[in-house]
Amino acid sequence: MSSATVYRWADGALELLDFCDPADESVEAADSWLVHDGRALALDLHRARFADAVLARGFGGLDLTPFWSAVIAAIPAEGSWFPRIELVSRGGGSHLRYRHREAPELAISIALATHTGEDPRTDPRVKGPDLEAMTALRTGARIRGADDAVLLSPEGYIVEGATTSLVWWSDDELCVVAHELPRIASVTERSLIALALALGLTVREQLVRPGDLDGREIWALNALHGIRIVTAWADGPDTAELPGRLRLWRDRLSALPKPLPSLA
Repeated sequence: MSSATVYRWADGALELLDFCDPADESVEAADSWLVHDGRALALDLHRARFADAVLARGFGGLDLTPFWSAVIAAIPAEGSWFPRIELVSRGGGSHLRYRHREAPELAISIALATHTGEDPRTDPRVKGPDLEAMTALRTGARIRGADDAVLLSPEGYIVEGATTSLVWWSDDELCVVAHELPRIASVTERSLIALALALGLTVREQLVRPGDLDGREIWALNALHGIRIVTAWADGPDTAELPGRLRLWRDRLSALPKPLPSLA
């Protein structure tokens, strides 16, 4: 990931933050999205997810509207960007923060590794508190030659990747992780489901273990890369690919981003 320019929201404005000590603070809520030439996918869902996370962490009194407007206005109209907004607590207080980041090179495939240790998540349905733990899981997966780690439930069911949401295909049915398993609500997954339903496809929730997906086409989703096909899975299933399906759905998803509000 490219380096970030970090701003703190103070007195109704974004102020450049020269230094921050991560050991002395906690990320309570966070969200990121891809912006390419002034367009973003499902931006309202990212805003709502962040607001829900702020509320879930006990900071419902914050007025996020001026902060959000300032962040959107700070994103350039050209180029590829991966902004991140955060609510950070420190010493009994809290503040909002904006990380202005260029988007790294994007990929269309991914290798996974099953996480075999304990689940380190403390608040599985909220994006933010467990970012550091998820980054550590991804680092461990990279040591094993993979790009991301897959978390399993105590019963061995697939829950999510450390930085991805996982879906798979059963013939022409799009399958997703059952809602009862606690995980981050993926904006990219929600967009994909809405698109599939609009096209008349069946979307099915399932409880599956890695071995149940032998011979299936598996996709990893997130806001940065969109859809990536799983080409390898350490301690997991042998994956497959239907020629042309990945490109078709990546093209469909890429048609959905809309101009940022300040550029509309």
